[in-house]
Amino acid sequence: MRGRKLAAVAGVLAVGAAAVLVVGSAGARSKASCGTVTLNEQAWAGSTANTYVAKAVLEGMGCKVKITQIAEIPVYQALANGKTDAVLEDWQHVDQYKQYISKQHTVVAGGPNGVVGHIGWYIPTYLMKAHPEFATWKGLKGKESLFKSPESGSQGMFLGGDPSYVQKDAQLIQALGLNFKFVSVGAEPAQVARWSQLYKQKKAVIFYWYTPQYLNTEYQLSEVKLPPRFKGCQDDAKSGGNVKQYKCAYDNTIIEKVFSKKFAGGGSPAYPVLKRFSWSNQDQEIVAKWIAGDHMNPDKAGKKWVAANKAKVNKWLGK
Repeated sequence: MRGRKLAAVAGVLAVGAAAVLVVGSAGARSKASCGTVTLNEQAWAGSTANTYVAKAVLEGMGCKVKITQIAEIPVYQALANGKTDAVLEDWQHVDQYKQYISKQHTVVAGGPNGVVGHIGWYIPTYLMKAHPEFATWKGLKGKESLFKSPESGSQGMFLGGDPSYVQKDAQLIQALGLNFKFVSVGAEPAQVARWSQLYKQKKAVIFYWYTPQYLNTEYQLSEVKLPPRFKGCQDDAKSGGNVKQYKCAYDNTIIEKVFSKKFAGGGSPAYPVLKRFSWSNQDQEIVAKWIAGDHMNPDKAGKKWVAANKAKVNKWLGK
């Protein structure tokens, strides 16, 4: 999920040195016992941010850190097999929790990582200021033509998200009786290219979007409030069924951590540190922007954040 390059090499070296100072005292005690910790990085910028900040902290303790890149569902079998030790950003894969945590006992729940995920309908803030009625979906009724595009004809265009993501927008549009045509342009980079182009032209656009996302630090976006949730409210239209079950806002998702049972029970001093790992949406978006937006080396980005956030890092270290 996703420039400027840093020119001051000396500044980068200073950041790295400061990161070592933050965690160096733990390193002297745990270097011999920590061994190798394998973290799994998933295919979006927020996961990369989590992974490399944790890597910077663990390396400061004297651990060696390996990184795997296994997709969201297959990584559970990798955790069960001990091929990877930790996933620091899991968007509540409930079926996998049942299989690997509750039934097989090969994976251990690690608790929240502090980030709260949310999907919704977004418009540029300049459009919200011009049309404050768009603060809720009801204000869109009768004004859908403002969002017309070549693909949508006489209807307004609703720009859908990456087809692989959880979404229900075509069904929600129908259930709400809005005169939008659902338009998909493909994977997230294509969607971002489309809405950001319209944003730069100061045009009207409404689209599927979410937080945390590093682009939220670059673009001023406002969420359109959807109907309240109700019992039986559904968010993933892949399950089919009556459109009425999708007539509600997307839920908030508490982002979780999961660990290999072998790692959790192996006595590594890295485990309690990762168990305490917790930061905010804003923290993650800042680091993700450095990496994905500014093209900073991920290791340098991780060390830079660690150096600037000693209090949070010390909590993870149990200090």
